[in-house]
Amino acid sequence: MRRDGRPGPGADHAPPPARAWSQAPEPQAWSQAPAREQTPSREQAPAGGYAPTQQPRPYAEPRRIPPAPPRDLRPSPRNPQPPRPPATPGGPPKQRRPRRGRGGWLRRIALTLVVLLVASIGGLVLLDTRLNRIDALADYPGRLADTPGTNWLLVGSDSRAGLSADQDRALAAGGDIEGKRTDTIILIHVPKSGATTMVSIPRDSYVNIPGMGRGKINAAFAQEDGEQLLVQTVEEATGLRIDHYAEIGFGGFAGIVDALGGVNMCVPYPIDDPLAGIDLQEGCQNLDGPQALGFVRSRATALADLDRMNNQRAFMSALLKKATSPTTLINPLRLWPTLSKTAGSLQVDDGDHLWNLAGLAWALRGKMITTTVPVGGFDVVDGWGDVLLWDREKASEFFGALANDRPVPQSLVTGAP
Repeated sequence: MRRDGRPGPGADHAPPPARAWSQAPEPQAWSQAPAREQTPSREQAPAGGYAPTQQPRPYAEPRRIPPAPPRDLRPSPRNPQPPRPPATPGGPPKQRRPRRGRGGWLRRIALTLVVLLVASIGGLVLLDTRLNRIDALADYPGRLADTPGTNWLLVGSDSRAGLSADQDRALAAGGDIEGKRTDTIILIHVPKSGATTMVSIPRDSYVNIPGMGRGKINAAFAQEDGEQLLVQTVEEATGLRIDHYAEIGFGGFAGIVDALGGVNMCVPYPIDDPLAGIDLQEGCQNLDGPQALGFVRSRATALADLDRMNNQRAFMSALLKKATSPTTLINPLRLWPTLSKTAGSLQVDDGDHLWNLAGLAWALRGKMITTTVPVGGFDVVDGWGDVLLWDREKASEFFGALANDRPVPQSLVTGAP
């Protein structure tokens, strides 16, 4: 105990005095337990500044109320979509789609090219069946053996077959004429290497016609089986074996030109020919079908047939250049009508096909020599009228070079006599 009468430290916790076991207090029931001593408050504290022992209280964090979410001012959709159901815990995991690399695109491009190739081949075969075929290259006793290179005989006839009255007037065809004659005979030699040679054979050439004797070469075409007789006449006159034959009439020629959208042609001089249905001015211009037909038919010029042959070769070159140009080959709206019209307008030999014609067009697209048969002069023959005579010596050298697949000597290349 301290001097001021307060108990010393540890007095409250001093152990009780020892007692014998017989002096232990009687046990009490829980309801008779003495009341718990109340801790005096701050006001009841003794004046000496003594502070009673305080009971600790557990700390409780104040409850936080989350703020309300911002109100969405946008109008709600009329048909709101239901929320997606939660993924099934036990379901299989979704597999990611593999990325397609360059290999996928290359396969697509390759497949597209294959489809286009198959379609092109199918279309070509279909058009090939539309070619009008005749037996023009029939064998005959004593026929020439095969000569080097490839030789084509192109024939333009004045056949009006299939023309309506309106088409006849538009083309200035001259009405219905029985039979058919040829105004254009062109021999084309495609060598194994080197430039292609295009040779015009004048229709009034005075040559030997098998079974008829000497006469104008176009008379052979007017006979029965005229295609075969014309081929035989040309082979015997030139010493060249003909490998391919193609023939076209008035309507077919004009139709091909129109299918190409016309052909640009530089007309060398004015041509006013009512019989051919044209009135062309000098200079470069686009010729449609009827104008082109009149241009290659007209003889209303200073040199008549010789000018016409020059114009025919010039127009043939321009036509083939247009037909094989990229603007035609990559444009299906122009290429398909051109091929279709060509297939329906041409007459070819039984052994010829559309791809043979394509090969000819490609050969004529490159370097080409255009010329005419060496001419020796003119004469008047009873029963035949005015005829054209070949220069036999020069013609022999000329066709001898082609028969041996050699270039024609430059001294023999002429556009006109």
